[in-house]
Amino acid sequence: MFPGFENRSVEVEDGIRIAAVIGGAGPPLLLLHGYPQTHAIWHRVAPVLAERHTVVAPDLRGYGDSSKPVGAADHSNYAKRAMVLDQLALMRNLGFDRFDVLAHDRGARVAHRLAVDHPSAVHRVVLLDIAPTLAMYEQTTEAFARAYWHWFFLIQPAPLPERLIQADPAAYIRDLMGRRSSGLAPFDPRALAEYERCMALPGAAHGTCEDYRAAASIDLEHDRADRSDGRLMQPPLLVLWGEQGVVHRCFHPLDEWRRVAREVSGEALPCGHYIAEEAPESLLARVVPFFS
Repeated sequence: MFPGFENRSVEVEDGIRIAAVIGGAGPPLLLLHGYPQTHAIWHRVAPVLAERHTVVAPDLRGYGDSSKPVGAADHSNYAKRAMVLDQLALMRNLGFDRFDVLAHDRGARVAHRLAVDHPSAVHRVVLLDIAPTLAMYEQTTEAFARAYWHWFFLIQPAPLPERLIQADPAAYIRDLMGRRSSGLAPFDPRALAEYERCMALPGAAHGTCEDYRAAASIDLEHDRADRSDGRLMQPPLLVLWGEQGVVHRCFHPLDEWRRVAREVSGEALPCGHYIAEEAPESLLARVVPFFS
């Protein structure tokens, strides 16, 4: 799915390796995926982006072929602050101290923390189909909770959600992703098979649950500290979301991002949640000039 790209596995700290595909030439561009997926979400846009950029598309900690450590008692080793350090170490290992970021869903929450904590490392940022984590939890409604039920399922104490996911990982992937606005139709069978394979890997259910547990605990502490201290995202930010998705129905993305970022633009695209797979042409039409 990534012709001409190289597969790499980089040790970013003792015992933690991040798997990635790398391709193209030019200014570096980091692509971060969401749940319950892997770097494979970018297969329809990465080859085009690689015409202008050195594209680095990793699997997040806990996902895909990257390491899946056992979660700490306070979930701190899956905090977005910890996941950011994985990506900084990966990019520095490849020789990149400053780069652009295009990120979806969970990866976009990592990118948010990256841009706040390490603004000198980030040139420009595109975030896909999220509002800030703190805003989404503080503004949870019945409509949001029904649509994003997995947010509240995955944060239950281990091993309850892990046990249920592990009972049939492929069915879980298809049920979760297929109940979004566009069903399973947008997904290349090869990509869908990759998501199913990776969710069945040892430790994957636990690692991905820990990502959500961190988001509902230690990440909120970090976000509240930012708000209290008046810390904003400094790099220019483009926010894109699906007009058929839950974020569009339940939140006002531009308003929320303008509360936490210095320079924000954005719009809804004609698709649902999985923008890079549902509307790759529309996505490229916005991000190519933004990064240029």
